[in-house]
Amino acid sequence: MKTTALVIFILMYVLLMALPKIRAYVALAAAALFIILGILPIGKVFVAVDWNVILMIAGTMGIVVLFIESKMPSLLADMMIDKMPNVKWAVISMALFAGLISAFVDNVATVLMLAPVALTISKKLKISPVPSIIAIAISSNLQGAATLVGDTTSILLGGYANLDFIDFFFFQGKPGMFWIVQAGALAATLVLMRIFRKENQPIHMEEKAIVSDYFPTVLLAGMIVLLILASFIPDKPRISNGLICTGLLIIGLARDFLKARDKGNFIKTLKEIDYFTLLLLSGLFIVIGGITEAGVVEEISRIFVRVSNNNIFLIYTLLVWASVIFSAFIDNIPYIATMLPVTAGIAGIMGIDPTLLYFGLLTGATLGGNLTPIGASANIVGLGILRKEGYETKAWTFMKTSIPFTLAAVTTGYVLVWFLWK
Repeated sequence: MKTTALVIFILMYVLLMALPKIRAYVALAAAALFIILGILPIGKVFVAVDWNVILMIAGTMGIVVLFIESKMPSLLADMMIDKMPNVKWAVISMALFAGLISAFVDNVATVLMLAPVALTISKKLKISPVPSIIAIAISSNLQGAATLVGDTTSILLGGYANLDFIDFFFFQGKPGMFWIVQAGALAATLVLMRIFRKENQPIHMEEKAIVSDYFPTVLLAGMIVLLILASFIPDKPRISNGLICTGLLIIGLARDFLKARDKGNFIKTLKEIDYFTLLLLSGLFIVIGGITEAGVVEEISRIFVRVSNNNIFLIYTLLVWASVIFSAFIDNIPYIATMLPVTAGIAGIMGIDPTLLYFGLLTGATLGGNLTPIGASANIVGLGILRKEGYETKAWTFMKTSIPFTLAAVTTGYVLVWFLWK
């Protein structure tokens, strides 16, 4: 049974990398095999899926769609850029703003919001938009690990380790991932300052975006406040955060429908939710439940411990930098989903608190996705926007910025996580 489970799992991973456009169906097919072959008993299928994570992602995605359509992010970006003296500080401020937004909004959505602003500036000044859009994309990826709702990887960690919104800021009396990511962002910003040091053309925004509706901003702020408040409720149901996010989305959709008396916007918002990712995660949860049931996860955990000779620092180092390398070439969602139970298994075998390894895994996998153009969805989207504008960006052009940026951020996070949580 263990061998069969391992073969199906490896085959699934190969197909996920080879066929990215149908990866959700690959994961669901693998999940079906685990159920049909009896590797994961029928009675454990429903509980294998982390419904709190699924509901959180669905709710957050929907609220973000409403937030973007309201034009509030575009207005904030315009106001900020208008105060910058030149292109260098405009690009850096957009990158920092992309990071700030991405701590609460999906990374791809952030790029879609800010890329048009960068394109407008570039056209006015007759300069290439390539460096600025690359900076926006990699900065949005960096901050995805800062909060519970910043990225799917953070939501996965929160669901698996039972972490609340506030735990990403302070956990067990120590600074959490938010502050670790900010330190990494500071180091990475110094890299951007050097890259754009010669871009001193003056800049001014003549027209600013007009906000069409302030209610989505209230919804997004309300979600954050309620998630923070929920952090202080002891023994709450595991599905609480998911219910908060989906509940607020339902309120937003209902208001839109009642206000316009038209189901067009209602249907449009629902269509914008990334059901492909939700299906992928559902399949992965079942597969991971299956390989855990078959003992594969425990075996992988033992291999890690043997390779590192039972040395915690070596295991931590291997986990962080292997995650950077893997995430540079494969999607970090299935990687994180797979490695969380492995990481917990390693900690269990060694008899240590898993927090060090959890945060190391998130640091390497989320920040490491910036290394290559295909390492993160936001990078792919950013380069796709450039392609539509007639700019074919070579991998090396992207990596001239992304490699020093990523190494600065990951190294800072790697050192901080170790000294805070060793």
